[in-house]
Amino acid sequence: AQANDGGSDERLKNTGFTSDYLDKQRALLWEKAKTHPTGTIGIAKELIESCCKTILEANDVQYSKNDDLPKLLDKTQSALTINPRDMKDVADHKSVKALLGSLASVARHLAELRNSYGIGHGKSASYTGLSERHANLAAGASLTLVDYLWATHLERSSHAR
Repeated sequence: AQANDGGSDERLKNTGFTSDYLDKQRALLWEKAKTHPTGTIGIAKELIESCCKTILEANDVQYSKNDDLPKLLDKTQSALTINPRDMKDVADHKSVKALLGSLASVARHLAELRNSYGIGHGKSASYTGLSERHANLAAGASLTLVDYLWATHLERSSHAR
């Protein structure tokens, strides 16, 4: 994370990825969307990465520091048994399978967006950033994905006890 993200890295290091951390990141995303759209896109991607890595570690699933966001999400969905690739094509599950596939594309496209418009890469003098509405799109899409992953993880963890 970058220094202008509101301290996400430090907060994550101190508290770990928890529901409280997620709530703080949610507020940060909406606040930054108004004032720093470019930073919002980076925070949105990092939030998904942190969520995936936390769930993978909790499930003793190995990942590499070289795994990109789509790969992390694929492993996370498999660990939670919600990977659309592994779901049977049963009539009442077709829509769920399609939505989960769409969420996977959210991660891929957010990573691409961050590479082009997010913080962490140098920009030329002619660079034109994205607007608040684009930042809101990135924030909303990432939060939808993370909320679903985290709720599934918590539900599965409570049933495992």
